Amino acid sequence: MANHKSALKRARQNETKRLRNKATKTRIKNITKDVRLAVKDASVEEAKKTLDAAKSTIDNAAKKGAIHKKTAARKVSRLTKLVNTINA
Repeated sequence: MANHKSALKRARQNETKRLRNKATKTRIKNITKDVRLAVKDASVEEAKKTLDAAKSTIDNAAKKGAIHKKTAARKVSRLTKLVNTINA
C-alpha cells in the first residue's frame, strides 16, 4: 500500500475512476446487446432507436476516456453496419 500522502490520494482517485470506467463499459456492453437483439428480431424502428442510444453512450464513454476514441468509432461503425443489413 502507498505510504506518501500524495500516493494515497492517487490510489483513491484510481479506484474511483476504475469503478466509473467499469460501469461505463458494462453499459456499453448492455446497449450493444440490445441493438443486436433488435436486429435479430428484424424490427427496423426499434433497431434505429437503440442504435442512437448506443452511439450516444459509446461516444460519451470515449469523451470521458473510459475507452479509446478509435475503439468507440469501430464499435459504432460495426453496429451501424449491422442495423443497415435489415434495411436492405
